[in-house]
Amino acid sequence: MTPEFDIERIDEVIHGRVRLGIMAYLAGAGAADFGELKTRLSATDGNLSVHLRKLEEAGYVEILKAFAGRRPLTTVAITDSGRTAFAAYLEALRSLLPPN
Repeated sequence: MTPEFDIERIDEVIHGRVRLGIMAYLAGAGAADFGELKTRLSATDGNLSVHLRKLEEAGYVEILKAFAGRRPLTTVAITDSGRTAFAAYLEALRSLLPPN
């Protein structure tokens, strides 16, 4: 085992499959509407809502509610702290791998 190996560095808020997918998608896109995330992640409305709420409570995403005409529109954007946390998460995963 390498001395850098520390499983405690893995952010459990991000680590779930759907939350990881949300963070990875938003890291590239910056923001996405609810329907786009739902389609990309093959998630149900309820499942996606629960995971978005957990990320929002951690301060990793911001959820914006608006209307497009008469239709409600929910947009999710990654926050600066979310970008920082995602980068730290990826670095923590890299630290678990053996050196090349």
